[in-house]
Amino acid sequence: MEKTGIGALIIGLIICAIGGYAIWAFLPEVIAAVKGLIGIAALFAGLLLIIFGILMLKD
Repeated sequence: MEKTGIGALIIGLIICAIGGYAIWAFLPEVIAAVKGLIGIAALFAGLLLIIFGILMLKD
């Protein structure tokens, strides 16, 4: 292995550990953010289906 690959692996593991700790420390905020993202995704999916339906009706 190259030194760069080993360094990237070690740094990646450290960042994953910090991210996991941050998720655990701020769990209520993380859950709220995920719920918000699910709502935004549902909104966009609905808008895309509306546009697709309008385009299908024009044919």
